[in-house]
Amino acid sequence: QVQLVESGGGLVQAGGSLRLSCAASGRTFSSYTMGWFRQAPGKEREFVAAISWNSGNTYYADSVKGRFTISRDNAKNTVYLQMDSLKPEDTAVYYCAAGRVYLVRESRFYDYWGQGTQVTVSS
Repeated sequence: QVQLVESGGGLVQAGGSLRLSCAASGRTFSSYTMGWFRQAPGKEREFVAAISWNSGNTYYADSVKGRFTISRDNAKNTVYLQMDSLKPEDTAVYYCAAGRVYLVRESRFYDYWGQGTQVTVSS
């Protein structure tokens, strides 16, 4: 079983930056896609970004492209989400996920999920 633990959430002012981390354990991830999702109160879970463990190729939601950067360190089994130019609408619980399908945005293709970390952006 794969375990994912997010960290790095917190409160930041609009225009500020925050970096989230996701530490993975239990299995190797060389053939996995790692993704970040978020869910705001009363809203559906939303895809944010994904990265391939082996290639490093990335895929972003239009809403965060140019502001967020996903990266990974395979040796540490850790994926990061650098969030810049944050907006109040970025406020959500952010979840890390792992799946076996290459760079997909649909949550149903992700097999493992972390418990989330809260990101709050004030105006």
